[in-house]
Amino acid sequence: MKRFIALMLLSLFSIGVLSGCNTVKGFGKDVQKVGEKVEDSSGK
Repeated sequence: MKRFIALMLLSLFSIGVLSGCNTVKGFGKDVQKVGEKVEDSSGK
């Protein structure tokens, strides 16, 4: 039973970490797009 609980906790932790990485990756893409817009507008 202890092994099952440990496995479940490890699974939940892994899912949380992986979903967090995807969120940070998406946020990085959004920031990059904003930076590109600023560069384009400053070049005009």
